[in-house]
Amino acid sequence: MKINSISISGLLTLNMHALNNEGTEGNYLQTRMVEIVDGKGVAYSVNAISGDMFKHIQAEHLNSLAKEENISLCDGCSINNPNRINIDNTFISGFADGAKDAEILDKVLERCIGDDAEGILITQEIGKKKRAIGRKSIVEFGWAIGEPEKTKTESYFHVKFDQTERASGRGDEKTGANIGQNIFHRPASSGRYAIVLNIDLCRIGFNDITRKHSINAEERKKRAKIVLKSILATFIKPEGAHRNTQNPHIVDFQGCIAASSTMLPAPTVSALNEDYLSTIGNICSTLNELSPNSITKWEFKSLDGFAATIKDILEELEI
Repeated sequence: MKINSISISGLLTLNMHALNNEGTEGNYLQTRMVEIVDGKGVAYSVNAISGDMFKHIQAEHLNSLAKEENISLCDGCSINNPNRINIDNTFISGFADGAKDAEILDKVLERCIGDDAEGILITQEIGKKKRAIGRKSIVEFGWAIGEPEKTKTESYFHVKFDQTERASGRGDEKTGANIGQNIFHRPASSGRYAIVLNIDLCRIGFNDITRKHSINAEERKKRAKIVLKSILATFIKPEGAHRNTQNPHIVDFQGCIAASSTMLPAPTVSALNEDYLSTIGNICSTLNELSPNSITKWEFKSLDGFAATIKDILEELEI
């Protein structure tokens, strides 16, 4: 099955997580809240997990899977450094004076699946010339937004127990050091979160300057499979803040996957729209009328159903 792009729309149910937080005020840790408007125009303030957080989770899974399957990574991605190929000194110093941006981007795509799939902005001096070479990510996550009335956040009391300091209360008042018996309040959120994401598999290894692929079809297919596996891993194990004591309870994941074999995009509709599944289905039907057999849609009703669908796609995948 040839696939140019994939979209995922769904509802992820998590309990007692603190994956994404704003910061602290005093001894209170503040969770991430966003303002949204529902389909009826009613505004709500709800807990959310940023697309940046999900992208970070997915990128770490991608790098780990790439290592396991001997797919090329730059020095930065191999250690999950957010600067990626910008800290790969061997790569940066490997160009002749006056090297063109297109040539550099070709080598970036050949060198590393991380920079290829996740995107990069190269801001180094290469070939005695200051550069600003952008590579747009092929994976796009939206915010995971809590459903109004179905997502709640509470703050819970915690204490760092220190037997030797029980009588003296909290840490060192002069230095502010984190010693002694400290009390703090940490949030935990539970609810159903609307998920949207797009994956442009056709852009794997694609040089946006020359408008040609920089790697061969076999390598592109290998990378596409790693990308899809990393998406699956993201929902099986969503990394994030406070997992050491607030590992999220993953209750359910339901929704749909749409795939396009042409340059018509795979449709995405937020699950904040209660009719999102039927709306996506109708869009798929319309697109198939415009371009026959271009869009395929799979619905899944559970996390294991999602995993099985990704497996089926991987077994038939062509790009």
